[in-house]
Amino acid sequence: MSWAIGNNSWYKWGSDTLSALMEHPILASVSNSLKAIPVRNFSVKDESAQERATKTKWVYVFQREYATVDPALVDFVGTDEATTCVGLVIRNRKNGITSVAHMDSPDIVDIGLSQMLLLVVDHNLDAELEVHLVGGFEDVSPNFLKSCTRSESDAKLEGYSYPLCAKIFETLCTRQEKFHIQTAFILGHNTRRDSEGNAFPIFNGLAVETSTGSVIPACFDGARCPDEIVRRIRVTASYEDSSWNGKLMDTYDTRTDQFRIASCCWTSQQRRFALTLRHLTDSEILLTCSTSPSAEGPDFVDNLRRQWEYLIKYPDWIETFPLKQPRVFERTSDGEWKRC
Repeated sequence: MSWAIGNNSWYKWGSDTLSALMEHPILASVSNSLKAIPVRNFSVKDESAQERATKTKWVYVFQREYATVDPALVDFVGTDEATTCVGLVIRNRKNGITSVAHMDSPDIVDIGLSQMLLLVVDHNLDAELEVHLVGGFEDVSPNFLKSCTRSESDAKLEGYSYPLCAKIFETLCTRQEKFHIQTAFILGHNTRRDSEGNAFPIFNGLAVETSTGSVIPACFDGARCPDEIVRRIRVTASYEDSSWNGKLMDTYDTRTDQFRIASCCWTSQQRRFALTLRHLTDSEILLTCSTSPSAEGPDFVDNLRRQWEYLIKYPDWIETFPLKQPRVFERTSDGEWKRC
């Protein structure tokens, strides 16, 4: 069963509706069932070429990216490293076309959803669309979420996860498509607490089996490819590149099963930041660069340091994207990615 919303909905969507969704017995049951599923680790480490060639094909989505995949070409699509971010899945029930996005801000939800739906809907507003959300946690007191009022002074108390989740549901409601909420493993459902009451996400990632639509907890350690560092840099660089305002980052070509890493420019300011930040301690980096310092993964700081070293080595973005052309990668016969 699912919670259906669409162009005939008379519900007032917002914080009240989000709270109602979190308490809906069917969605709560789905969340409890998801907790019992072990995390699947997608990894190419320690695999032979023959093993890679015969195993599943997947597409990985970084923060602020999206990818729409065809089940005839791809077995799984997913994302991880989400703390206050949300992994959003939209899947066409009829043909299995599946889009996954790693949402990190309410500012990209409106246009981002339109990007995701372009190929999933394919001009058919009557298509039945399954929706799953995994990610975001209670990075704010649960008492705030139960409050029915919100003053301007509350803005700093609502954290990052809650406004993002509320915006996603609000936008789903205002669109004409027919959405069926299958999973809402967010906020309280995705929160665990240590002995001192500190909150952490239960799961940081998801994967969708494209042939069935099944969603499982996932980790892509060692399999965040291709072009990992450049794609990570695009996230922060996109804030300075006005061509990406409000948009998710183009990543993947659905029809050809190729990664087409669209160009993104960065300024000398990025290099200056890198030169300064690389001298900080690990704890200082967490406090400076993370929306949830205590909840980040063990490789968070190392990933940032690798990005900074790249920016210092290649300060001019044209070296990375000559003539503003995308960086194109295709699958090889042994399951690796090769730059074209």
